Amino acid sequence: MALDLQDIPRVKTITKEEFIKHYFKPQKPVVIEQCITDWPAYNKWSLDYMKQVAGDKIVPLYDDRPVDYKDGFNEAHAKMKMSEYVDLLKSEPTKYRIFLWNVLKEVPQLQKDFKFPDFGLKLMKGLPMLFFGGTNSHTFMHYDIDLANIFHFHFEGKKQCILFDQKQNKYLYKIPYSLINREDIDMSSPDLDKWPALKKAKGYITELKHGEVLYMPEGYWHYMKYLTPGFSMSLRAIARNPKNLGKAVYNIFIMRYFDNAMRRLKGQKWIDWKNEQAITKTNKILK
Repeated sequence: MALDLQDIPRVKTITKEEFIKHYFKPQKPVVIEQCITDWPAYNKWSLDYMKQVAGDKIVPLYDDRPVDYKDGFNEAHAKMKMSEYVDLLKSEPTKYRIFLWNVLKEVPQLQKDFKFPDFGLKLMKGLPMLFFGGTNSHTFMHYDIDLANIFHFHFEGKKQCILFDQKQNKYLYKIPYSLINREDIDMSSPDLDKWPALKKAKGYITELKHGEVLYMPEGYWHYMKYLTPGFSMSLRAIARNPKNLGKAVYNIFIMRYFDNAMRRLKGQKWIDWKNEQAITKTNKILK
């Protein structure tokens, strides 16, 4: 038995009015296949191009190791020159990923290669973020701290995306005071006998190719697996739903600082307790 996932709807192009009516207001995901064909990035952006323009930049790298109490919030696991990282991606599978790399700040010339599309939402122009990964590398299932509306533009290669909305939290073995679920769940092929609540979760799936854009509504959980080496850029718009905006404020100004304080105070016991609570709370809902 597999996860209950439906294909994310796809459109070739879309008007602002159609997007707002059919996807933003009902908070449903969509893939737009030909949204950025007029961008210079559509033809220019590749791993080789990134090596050319940003090869000397030192980039933060993350892998899929379990959270350690010594790690700070979103603290990188390693660092490497971009040129070395691209060579690594193209030469062999690696679990190292680039996560939340601010392209606007680090490589200003790349600003000329893309535009901020008008989807009817005010995009945060100071926060275009890049994400890179090698074959079979993946993120944990998570949602973003600000519960933003996210437009995820993919370049080079293929990426599998699995999404769940916030209504599915109770089935996903969510870790308390965190933005992830249990790290020992393989969300691309979970053991549903070991994690039975996942049978009740209803989500979405798609495979992104070069130049395609995925809209992820506010607070959507997402699991990203690179089927081949590639990278993506995310643009975001602030959450409009008051409940989601309230959660974002709590996450940013209270939750992450409380979690870091408890890591310092209790160490690994805090991490272990959170992992146990994910199972305990989910099992209570099942019963």
